Amino acid sequence: MANDIDPADVFDVIVIGAGPVGENVADRTRAAGLSTAVVESELVGGECSYWACMPSKALLRPVAALAEARAVAGSREAVAGRLDASAVLARRDGFASHWKDDGQVGWLDSIGAVLIRGRGRLAGVRRVHVETPDGGSRRLAARHAVAVCTGSDALVPDLPGVAQARPWTSREATSAHAVPGRLAVVGGGVVGVEMATAWRALGSEVTLLVRETAPLPRMEPFAGELVAAALSDAGVTVRTGVTVTGLDRPAPDGPVSVLLDAGRQIEADEVLLAVGRVPRTRELGLETVGLEPGTWLKVDDSCRVQGVDGDWLFAVGDVNRRALLTHQGKYQARMAGAAIGALARGESLDTRPWGSHVATADVSAVPQVVFTEPEVAAVGMTAKEARDAGLNARVVDYELGQVAGAALFADDYRGKARMVVDLDRGVLLGVTFVGSGVGELLHSATVAVAGEVPIDRLWHAVPSYPTMSEIWLRLLETFRG
Repeated sequence: MANDIDPADVFDVIVIGAGPVGENVADRTRAAGLSTAVVESELVGGECSYWACMPSKALLRPVAALAEARAVAGSREAVAGRLDASAVLARRDGFASHWKDDGQVGWLDSIGAVLIRGRGRLAGVRRVHVETPDGGSRRLAARHAVAVCTGSDALVPDLPGVAQARPWTSREATSAHAVPGRLAVVGGGVVGVEMATAWRALGSEVTLLVRETAPLPRMEPFAGELVAAALSDAGVTVRTGVTVTGLDRPAPDGPVSVLLDAGRQIEADEVLLAVGRVPRTRELGLETVGLEPGTWLKVDDSCRVQGVDGDWLFAVGDVNRRALLTHQGKYQARMAGAAIGALARGESLDTRPWGSHVATADVSAVPQVVFTEPEVAAVGMTAKEARDAGLNARVVDYELGQVAGAALFADDYRGKARMVVDLDRGVLLGVTFVGSGVGELLHSATVAVAGEVPIDRLWHAVPSYPTMSEIWLRLLETFRG
C-alpha cells in the first residue's frame, strides 16, 4: 500500500454507504476477519430504515388491520370510524427511529466496523476520498476491496414546472407529518399503489395516474386489476392510460395543477412522483476508475464491477440494478461479502449457479410483496416472462376465496393464485398470490422456486387444515386434473 495514506486510514475493506446493504457487506467482511470501514453521508440504516420499507409499512399496516377487522362478521360491528391519522403517523415515526441512527451506529460498533461520517467517492484504484461534515477530508485506502452500496434515488423527470411545484418523492410520501387534502400520485408501480392506499386511508382524496392500462404492469395482469378495483372501492380515483406533461404551482403554498395529455388537468394539494429510480453514482468518482458517472454499475453474479481491472471493486444493492429490493440487496451483500473474504484468503470463488459466492436468486427467484389491500406476493417468472423466454410452461390458476382458510380469514374473500410450471423440468418457474394476508404465504413459494423442488415432491408437502396454505394443494390438484 502506498505510503501517502495515514496507516490509520488503511483498511482491508471500505464500504461506501451504510444502508442495509452496506451493513450486511460489513457484517460478512468482519466475520471473515477483515478490517472494515463504512462511509456514510446521511443516516446509518439508509433509505429502507427511514424513508422506504419501514416507514411505508408502518403506514400501511393499520390500513390492513382495519380492513381485516371489517371483513369479518362480529368484529365488523365492533369497528367504527376512520383511522386516527395522528396515531398512525406517530407510530410510523417510531418505526423510523425518529430519524435518528443511534441504534444502528451501535450495531456497527458491535461488529467492529469503523464508521466514517461524510461523503465518500472513489479516488482511483482501492482509494476513497471522504468529504467530512466539518468541511475537512480524509483519504482512505483498501488492501483488498471497495464495495459501493450507495443505492438509488427517486427519479424526478424533467417536466415543465417541476422545480417550482416541489413534488413529493417516496421520501416525502413516507415521512410527511400532515395529511394532504388532495394527493395526486403519478405512477402505477409499487410505490404509487402503496402510497395511494396509505394516504387514502388517512383521509386524503387520492387520484392515481397510471400511464399503462393497469397498475403493477410488471406483475401478472390480474394483480394490477384486483389492486385497481380495491383502490377504487376505497375511494381512490384511478385513471389509466394517461401521461403527465407538466406541473404548475403558481403560489409556493398553493395547490398544484397536474397537466395531462390531450389538454386535460387535475388539481391537488400535493403531487407524488413515483415513476422510477436512478443510481446514486453521479458524485461517486467513477471517472477515476474509467467508468461513467451517473450510470448503473454493471456487475457479474458475485457483484464485481465489470470494466474495472482486478477483483477489488464491488457494487451491491440498488446501484447495480439487478433487483431493486432491500432483501435482494442484503442477499447480494451476503454473497459479495463472502466473495471478498475468499479472495482476501487467496481462494477461488464458487461461481456455479446457486454457489457460495453468486447471487443466482437475482435472476431466478426474486420475491416481492406489495403491501396494498389486497396484498400482492410474487416470486420468479410471470406467465409472460416464461413465454418470452421460450419455455414450455403451463399456467395454473385458482381462486383463493374457495380455500377454507381464506373463507375463514374474511367474509367474501377475493383473491387469486397462479403458478407457472416448467413442463420439461417439472419444477415451478413462478408463483403469484393476490389477497388479504398473502404476504406470509410467499416464502413457501420462494423455497419451491429457488430450491427447484420437483412438482411431484410438492404433493408430499401437506398443508395444514384449515389454512390459506391449502392453496398449494388446490393448485397441484388443478395441475394434475
